[in-house]
Amino acid sequence: IGQAVLRRAESIASGAAADGLPAPAARDGLGEALARLLMLSKRCPFPDVREKSEAILGGVQELGIRIPRPLGHGPSRFIPEKETVQVGKEDATMHTLFAESFATLGRLDNVTLVMVFHPQYLESFLKTQHYLLQMDGPLPLHYRHYIGIMAAARHQCSYLVNLHVNDFLHVGGDPKWLNGLENAPQKLQNLGELNKMLAHRPWLITKEHIEQLLKTEENSWSLAELIHAVVLLTHYHSLASFTFGCGISPEIDCEGGHTFRPPSVSNYCICDITNGYHGVDEIHASPAGSIPVSSTESVCEVEALMEKMKQLQECRDEEEASQEEMATRFEREKRESMFVCSSEDEESAATRDVSRHFEDTSYGYKDFSRHGMHVPTFRVQDYSWEDHGYSLVNRLYPDVGQLLDEKFHIAYNLTYNTMAMHKDVDTSMLRRAIWNYIHCMFGIRYDDYDYGEINQLLDRSFKVYIKTVVCTPEKTTKRMYDSFWRQFEHSEKVHVNLLLVEARMQAELLYALRAITRYMT
Repeated sequence: IGQAVLRRAESIASGAAADGLPAPAARDGLGEALARLLMLSKRCPFPDVREKSEAILGGVQELGIRIPRPLGHGPSRFIPEKETVQVGKEDATMHTLFAESFATLGRLDNVTLVMVFHPQYLESFLKTQHYLLQMDGPLPLHYRHYIGIMAAARHQCSYLVNLHVNDFLHVGGDPKWLNGLENAPQKLQNLGELNKMLAHRPWLITKEHIEQLLKTEENSWSLAELIHAVVLLTHYHSLASFTFGCGISPEIDCEGGHTFRPPSVSNYCICDITNGYHGVDEIHASPAGSIPVSSTESVCEVEALMEKMKQLQECRDEEEASQEEMATRFEREKRESMFVCSSEDEESAATRDVSRHFEDTSYGYKDFSRHGMHVPTFRVQDYSWEDHGYSLVNRLYPDVGQLLDEKFHIAYNLTYNTMAMHKDVDTSMLRRAIWNYIHCMFGIRYDDYDYGEINQLLDRSFKVYIKTVVCTPEKTTKRMYDSFWRQFEHSEKVHVNLLLVEARMQAELLYALRAITRYMT
């Protein structure tokens, strides 16, 4: 590939302008190849490939043709690059994960570079995603990637849409389908209604919706295909939450990840600013208008949270609330969660290139919550993942139930027994409060949990962040990310996002699988 790029560059250089403007390179198809080489030079886990890619780029530059340079600074807009794992400096465990990810995806993507803060979870995530996309299953490969596009587009997640557009074409997908959902087969168009309900209001899914998909004559889905599709939809809805929640940057070789323009003296040019790419100091500075918080205040926040955990544990040991009181506390928390919103919560229109992949762009979570409509209660004792959902998925899509179950358990139980600067801390109470608060927003109730603990452990700024990342992730801002748990490590905030991802996915799955079970019985 490198030699082909160099030959093409030489032929372009012979007819290019003296200043090596990028237009000829792009017009002759070299721009995409150079962007790919740039990605390999920065993100490949194998040193020899990185070095060869850099050498080829250097050779192209010597011919007088501009080569691309990365935009942004690292895999996340929220986390300083120096605090993420640097490719080439990872430990043996991380290197194995990087190599597996690269071999599977053909790239070391920014999601992986942020998730690797938690290697045990990343291993399970990559294994599950690989199975869903590439191993034997009910759906053909191009359908899988197109469903990923449909799911990511519901949250206007251009990062995931761009990746799966490339993968869709790579496995032989019809480019016409990418012109809009109306150009895809009717069978996929029929999935649009389930997609939007799962993404925004899963409690509205009924067995009638399932019946419509399974009994539509020539465009009908089989049960196994539908299970595969539902798992893919929920996977990519929740992955969109992670992408926005952690501020994942565009991939180096994708749109918005690189530029052919030379850097200015100040290290960025005005065209970068207008496109939302800023200098490193500006990106990681305090949010405009925010009030600086002293380290003493932040330390006090951590100490206060730990003290509340201690007091709640003591109260648990002393007395237990009645079932009636527990039910009342759940309903109160569910009702209050509907009105948690950010002052930054503004209308944002989906861009055309993303919105064409789904229908009814006005349909969303906030329309529901602001009209004060009632979310019915879903009791886990009546239908749970462990007792019902797991076996249904495993029966219709073998091994996937096991993979999902493992991933849920790792995310829920993952702990390093630390909180900010404190060690040997039991964080189970806090992790359970986060998980159950997310399920509470979806109307899901655990009879044995005291929902009064949530208000004790999760402050308003944290609730705003959780609600935004889970329900309207496209509205997540760096200000929200910075404003909760200010003394905690970035790895701990990524850990929170793993809980949000898995709790959201399980909540969506519970509603869809319950509807499928009701249809089957």
